[in-house]
Amino acid sequence: MPTRPERGVPIPDFTFEERALREGHRRIAGIDEAGRGPWAGPVVAAAVILSPDDLPAQLAERIDDSKKLKEDRREDLLSGIAPFAEIGIGMASVEEIDDLNILQATMAAMARAADRVNPDFALVDGNRCPDLPCAGLAVVRGDTLSLSIAAASIAAKVVRDRIMRGLDRRFPGFGWAANKGYGTAGHRAGLNRLGITPHHRRSFAPVAKLLDQDVESG
Repeated sequence: MPTRPERGVPIPDFTFEERALREGHRRIAGIDEAGRGPWAGPVVAAAVILSPDDLPAQLAERIDDSKKLKEDRREDLLSGIAPFAEIGIGMASVEEIDDLNILQATMAAMARAADRVNPDFALVDGNRCPDLPCAGLAVVRGDTLSLSIAAASIAAKVVRDRIMRGLDRRFPGFGWAANKGYGTAGHRAGLNRLGITPHHRRSFAPVAKLLDQDVESG
Protein backbone atom coordinates (compact mmCIF):
# COMPACT_ATOMS: atom_id res chain seq x y z
CA MET A 1 0.00 0.00 0.00
CA PRO A 2 1.62 3.30 -1.07
CA THR A 3 1.80 6.19 1.39
CA ARG A 4 2.26 9.93 1.18
CA PRO A 5 5.81 10.47 2.49
CA GLU A 6 4.99 13.76 4.18
CA ARG A 7 2.22 12.15 6.26
CA GLY A 8 3.08 8.47 6.29
CA VAL A 9 -0.56 7.52 5.72
CA PRO A 10 -1.96 5.23 3.05
CA ILE A 11 -3.35 6.69 -0.15
CA PRO A 12 -6.07 5.03 -2.22
CA ASP A 13 -4.96 2.71 -4.99
CA PHE A 14 -6.35 -0.08 -7.19
CA THR A 15 -5.40 -3.01 -4.92
CA PHE A 16 -9.00 -4.05 -4.24
CA GLU A 17 -10.07 -3.44 -7.82
CA GLU A 18 -7.19 -5.47 -9.25
CA ARG A 19 -8.02 -8.35 -6.91
CA ALA A 20 -11.60 -8.33 -8.18
CA LEU A 21 -10.37 -8.24 -11.78
CA ARG A 22 -8.24 -11.32 -11.14
CA GLU A 23 -11.35 -13.04 -9.79
CA GLY A 24 -13.05 -12.47 -13.13
CA HIS A 25 -15.10 -9.35 -12.47
CA ARG A 26 -15.08 -6.62 -15.10
CA ARG A 27 -17.37 -3.83 -13.96
CA ILE A 28 -16.15 -2.93 -10.48
CA ALA A 29 -17.83 -0.01 -8.75
CA GLY A 30 -16.74 1.85 -5.67
CA ILE A 31 -19.70 3.05 -3.58
CA ASP A 32 -19.79 5.70 -0.87
CA GLU A 33 -22.24 8.18 0.62
CA ALA A 34 -22.40 11.73 1.90
CA GLY A 35 -24.76 13.19 4.43
CA ARG A 36 -25.53 10.61 7.09
CA GLY A 37 -25.02 13.02 9.96
CA PRO A 38 -26.68 16.33 9.00
CA TRP A 39 -29.95 17.57 10.44
CA ALA A 40 -31.28 18.54 7.01
CA GLY A 41 -31.18 17.45 3.38
CA PRO A 42 -31.05 14.09 1.63
CA VAL A 43 -28.41 11.43 1.94
CA VAL A 44 -26.56 11.03 -1.36
CA ALA A 45 -24.59 8.03 -2.60
CA ALA A 46 -22.36 7.58 -5.61
CA ALA A 47 -21.19 4.48 -7.47
CA VAL A 48 -18.10 4.98 -9.61
CA ILE A 49 -16.51 2.59 -12.09
CA LEU A 50 -12.91 3.48 -12.95
CA SER A 51 -10.55 1.74 -15.34
CA PRO A 52 -7.03 1.24 -13.96
CA ASP A 53 -5.75 1.35 -17.54
CA ASP A 54 -7.43 4.63 -18.47
CA LEU A 55 -7.18 6.81 -15.38
CA PRO A 56 -4.14 9.12 -15.71
CA ALA A 57 -1.55 8.49 -13.01
CA GLN A 58 -1.29 12.17 -12.11
CA LEU A 59 -5.04 12.31 -11.55
CA ALA A 60 -5.06 9.07 -9.55
CA GLU A 61 -2.44 10.52 -7.21
CA ARG A 62 -4.76 13.43 -6.37
CA ILE A 63 -7.84 11.34 -5.55
CA ASP A 64 -8.43 10.87 -1.84
CA ASP A 65 -11.14 10.55 0.78
CA SER A 66 -13.43 13.55 0.22
CA LYS A 67 -13.25 14.48 3.90
CA LYS A 68 -9.57 15.29 3.45
CA LEU A 69 -10.20 17.66 0.53
CA LYS A 70 -11.45 21.23 0.41
CA GLU A 71 -14.65 22.01 -1.44
CA ASP A 72 -13.04 23.60 -4.50
CA ARG A 73 -10.58 20.71 -4.75
CA ARG A 74 -13.42 18.19 -4.75
CA GLU A 75 -15.23 20.07 -7.52
CA ASP A 76 -12.03 20.20 -9.57
CA LEU A 77 -11.34 16.50 -9.04
CA LEU A 78 -14.85 15.44 -10.02
CA SER A 79 -14.50 17.38 -13.27
CA GLY A 80 -11.22 15.57 -13.89
CA ILE A 81 -12.55 12.13 -12.98
CA ALA A 82 -15.77 12.31 -15.00
CA PRO A 83 -14.26 11.68 -18.49
CA PHE A 84 -12.60 8.49 -17.21
CA ALA A 85 -15.46 7.12 -15.15
CA GLU A 86 -19.02 5.88 -15.09
CA ILE A 87 -20.79 7.67 -12.26
CA GLY A 88 -24.18 6.80 -10.80
CA ILE A 89 -25.89 8.94 -8.18
CA GLY A 90 -28.58 7.70 -5.82
CA MET A 91 -30.45 9.60 -3.12
CA ALA A 92 -32.79 9.00 -0.23
CA SER A 93 -35.12 11.83 0.73
CA VAL A 94 -35.69 13.35 4.13
CA GLU A 95 -39.03 11.54 4.23
CA GLU A 96 -37.31 8.21 3.64
CA ILE A 97 -34.72 8.97 6.29
CA ASP A 98 -37.48 9.65 8.81
CA ASP A 99 -39.53 6.63 7.76
CA LEU A 100 -36.74 4.05 7.41
CA ASN A 101 -33.98 5.44 9.69
CA ILE A 102 -30.72 6.89 8.40
CA LEU A 103 -28.92 3.55 8.03
CA GLN A 104 -31.61 1.96 5.88
CA ALA A 105 -32.03 5.15 3.86
CA THR A 106 -28.28 5.17 3.22
CA MET A 107 -28.40 1.57 2.06
CA ALA A 108 -31.26 2.46 -0.30
CA ALA A 109 -29.32 5.41 -1.74
CA MET A 110 -26.27 3.20 -2.31
CA ALA A 111 -28.36 0.55 -4.08
CA ARG A 112 -29.91 3.21 -6.31
CA ALA A 113 -26.48 4.56 -7.22
CA ALA A 114 -25.28 1.07 -8.11
CA ASP A 115 -28.34 0.46 -10.30
CA ARG A 116 -27.31 3.38 -12.47
CA VAL A 117 -23.94 1.86 -13.45
CA ASN A 118 -24.83 -1.85 -13.35
CA PRO A 119 -21.62 -3.27 -11.82
CA ASP A 120 -20.84 -6.96 -11.51
CA PHE A 121 -18.89 -6.31 -8.30
CA ALA A 122 -19.09 -3.52 -5.72
CA LEU A 123 -16.60 -2.19 -3.20
CA VAL A 124 -18.62 -0.45 -0.50
CA ASP A 125 -17.24 1.94 2.08
CA GLY A 126 -18.05 0.80 5.60
CA ASN A 127 -18.79 -2.45 7.36
CA ARG A 128 -21.85 -3.64 5.44
CA CYS A 129 -23.16 -3.78 1.88
CA PRO A 130 -26.58 -2.70 0.69
CA ASP A 131 -28.86 -5.15 -1.07
CA LEU A 132 -27.24 -5.36 -4.51
CA PRO A 133 -27.85 -7.52 -7.59
CA CYS A 134 -24.12 -8.26 -7.72
CA ALA A 135 -21.38 -9.50 -5.42
CA GLY A 136 -19.97 -6.95 -3.03
CA LEU A 137 -17.28 -6.36 -0.44
CA ALA A 138 -17.57 -3.94 2.48
CA VAL A 139 -14.27 -2.14 3.09
CA VAL A 140 -13.83 -0.32 6.38
CA ARG A 141 -12.25 3.07 5.69
CA GLY A 142 -12.53 2.17 2.02
CA ASP A 143 -12.41 5.81 0.98
CA THR A 144 -8.79 5.89 2.16
CA LEU A 145 -7.85 2.58 0.51
CA SER A 146 -9.69 2.16 -2.81
CA LEU A 147 -9.50 4.67 -5.65
CA SER A 148 -12.99 3.75 -6.83
CA ILE A 149 -14.48 4.30 -3.37
CA ALA A 150 -12.53 7.53 -2.91
CA ALA A 151 -13.83 8.78 -6.26
CA ALA A 152 -17.35 7.84 -5.17
CA SER A 153 -16.88 9.75 -1.91
CA ILE A 154 -15.91 12.84 -3.92
CA ALA A 155 -18.85 12.50 -6.31
CA ALA A 156 -21.39 11.99 -3.52
CA LYS A 157 -20.04 14.91 -1.51
CA VAL A 158 -19.94 17.30 -4.48
CA VAL A 159 -23.51 16.45 -5.52
CA ARG A 160 -24.86 16.78 -1.99
CA ASP A 161 -23.03 20.07 -1.40
CA ARG A 162 -24.58 21.47 -4.57
CA ILE A 163 -28.02 20.41 -3.36
CA MET A 164 -27.50 22.11 0.00
CA ARG A 165 -26.28 25.32 -1.62
CA GLY A 166 -29.46 25.32 -3.69
CA LEU A 167 -31.62 24.73 -0.62
CA ASP A 168 -29.81 27.54 1.17
CA ARG A 169 -30.98 29.96 -1.51
CA ARG A 170 -34.58 28.80 -1.02
CA PHE A 171 -34.44 28.63 2.78
CA PRO A 172 -31.95 31.27 3.97
CA GLY A 173 -31.10 31.66 7.62
CA PHE A 174 -29.79 28.19 8.45
CA GLY A 175 -26.32 28.55 6.91
CA TRP A 176 -26.72 25.49 4.70
CA ALA A 177 -24.36 26.81 2.01
CA ALA A 178 -21.59 26.66 4.58
CA ASN A 179 -22.62 23.95 7.06
CA LYS A 180 -24.36 21.65 4.49
CA GLY A 181 -27.09 20.86 7.00
CA TYR A 182 -24.81 19.73 9.83
CA GLY A 183 -25.60 20.72 13.39
CA THR A 184 -23.59 23.90 13.77
CA ALA A 185 -24.39 26.69 16.19
CA GLY A 186 -25.64 28.78 13.27
CA HIS A 187 -27.96 26.01 12.12
CA ARG A 188 -29.34 25.59 15.64
CA ALA A 189 -29.88 29.34 15.92
CA GLY A 190 -31.75 29.31 12.61
CA LEU A 191 -33.98 26.49 13.82
CA ASN A 192 -34.81 28.36 17.01
CA ARG A 193 -35.50 31.55 15.11
CA LEU A 194 -37.22 30.30 11.95
CA GLY A 195 -38.56 26.88 12.84
CA ILE A 196 -38.48 23.62 10.90
CA THR A 197 -38.51 23.40 7.10
CA PRO A 198 -39.66 20.47 4.92
CA HIS A 199 -35.99 19.61 4.46
CA HIS A 200 -35.25 18.99 8.13
CA ARG A 201 -34.95 15.42 9.39
CA ARG A 202 -37.70 15.26 11.97
CA SER A 203 -36.41 11.96 13.39
CA PHE A 204 -33.08 13.54 14.35
CA ALA A 205 -32.93 14.49 18.02
CA PRO A 206 -32.38 18.29 17.79
CA VAL A 207 -35.23 18.67 15.29
CA ALA A 208 -37.49 16.26 17.17
CA LYS A 209 -36.87 18.20 20.37
CA LEU A 210 -37.99 21.42 18.71
CA LEU A 211 -41.10 19.66 17.43
CA ASP A 212 -41.87 18.46 20.95
CA GLN A 213 -41.49 21.99 22.26
CA ASP A 214 -43.92 23.25 19.64
CA VAL A 215 -46.45 20.61 20.66
CA GLU A 216 -46.08 21.45 24.35
CA SER A 217 -46.44 25.17 23.72
CA GLY A 218 -49.48 24.56 21.52
